[in-house]
Amino acid sequence: MNLQQELNNLSQQMQQKLSDDVKKIMAKTAQELIDSQISEKALKKGDKIPSFALPNSTGKLINISDILATSKAVISFYRGGWCPYCNLELKALQQRLPEIKEAGANLVAISPQTPDNSLSTIEKQELTFEVLSDVGNNVAKEFGLVFTVPEILRNIYHSFGIDLPKSNGDDSYTLPLPATYIVDRNGTIIYSFVDTDYTKRVDPQEIIDILKSL
Repeated sequence: MNLQQELNNLSQQMQQKLSDDVKKIMAKTAQELIDSQISEKALKKGDKIPSFALPNSTGKLINISDILATSKAVISFYRGGWCPYCNLELKALQQRLPEIKEAGANLVAISPQTPDNSLSTIEKQELTFEVLSDVGNNVAKEFGLVFTVPEILRNIYHSFGIDLPKSNGDDSYTLPLPATYIVDRNGTIIYSFVDTDYTKRVDPQEIIDILKSL
């Protein structure tokens, strides 16, 4: 079973637990996000990524330029450890990490979570790649990925036990679209996957195939 099949199965399970009213609200806000054309405005193949340095789970600053000095980079933006879809993706990436490295790239995951919450995600998912904290979504904004969670959806998140201010260390209620970029050593994006539907992610096999084809 590939990653998208796992995500589809999870989505079906989650849908069964939701009331019709919640489904309608989530469908409406999802359509509004599509209509905003945010995914079309995000950085894409051929664009240069911004220079950035972010703290990892222990507070050490990781500079993307240092990573690109030795290898290509796979950069995965995810919403947070509270998101089961993100956790499935991170787990799938971890499983294929040796092949990603063998194909000439280092993997970096970025979320708006605080370093402490990133550390919790690392421990729960047993991750061995860098997980960086973009508190305030400042780097994600430069990639064109950031949106504000509508107030009506915030109430639903709270009912699910999701506390974004606590997770992210601010009360902006902003999140990044889940996105994956493959970046050449000169900082140029050679592949991008950006989708407003958080239940869709790129399969690690596709990442490996692209890296091997370069």
